[in-house]
Amino acid sequence: MSMNDPLSDLIARIKNAAMRKRGKVSTPASKLRARVLDVLADEGYIRGYALVEKPGAFPEFEIELKYFDGQPVIAEIARVSKPGRRVYSSIKDLKPIKNGLGISILSTPKGVMSDNAARDANVGGEVLCRVY
Repeated sequence: MSMNDPLSDLIARIKNAAMRKRGKVSTPASKLRARVLDVLADEGYIRGYALVEKPGAFPEFEIELKYFDGQPVIAEIARVSKPGRRVYSSIKDLKPIKNGLGISILSTPKGVMSDNAARDANVGGEVLCRVY
């Protein structure tokens, strides 16, 4: 089955698993998904992820979701830039998400990073998604 937007698929899998209070969720592996999961792990939204390779099958990431007092840490995760409408932002146009309680994940010339890291590196880029 072909997939037009692998990042939207990752976001949908995380949202669905969090709604069902699952501990782990798996998704096909790719470099972009790995970079986004790195940012989510660094910012404390997920416990971590691991690459699982089975013989004769496509490699997958197994993502460990994080919960606090029985509620998922990721209250909302939404795709911003889509294949039909790309959204780019300069560093001065990046606004804090939920008064600094959330993050935007950007794809910049220096790699995939959170909005705080992009402000520190003084680079803008494509806004992939928002998490809070």
